[in-house]
Amino acid sequence: MIEPAELGNFFAVFFSSAMVIVLGALYALLFAFSRLKNNQSYLFIAYLAYSGLAISTVILTKTANLGNHFFWISIIAFMLIGYFFTPRFIWHLCIETHKTEFLIPSDSSINQ
Repeated sequence: MIEPAELGNFFAVFFSSAMVIVLGALYALLFAFSRLKNNQSYLFIAYLAYSGLAISTVILTKTANLGNHFFWISIIAFMLIGYFFTPRFIWHLCIETHKTEFLIPSDSSINQ
């Protein structure tokens, strides 16, 4: 059975949970900006936001007493790995989905 988080750790659990949400959104936003603007400085800051997300997740794991159970460790690891690659997959999905909007029709298709 998982021990509940101690009352003294309430602020740490609350703050680290909030930082997971904020830094995760910041990572996705900055990753998208780096691809849209073709600017590597956005990508560097996005990786900094992701490292903050990972640190916040480790703090949350320790303060919420989740680090002693393999089930929760595997879920947290899956979340961290998934959130690192998901913006890339979404970016490629958007590019492939909207690729046909930018194609110029050839003359043979206009005459048909």
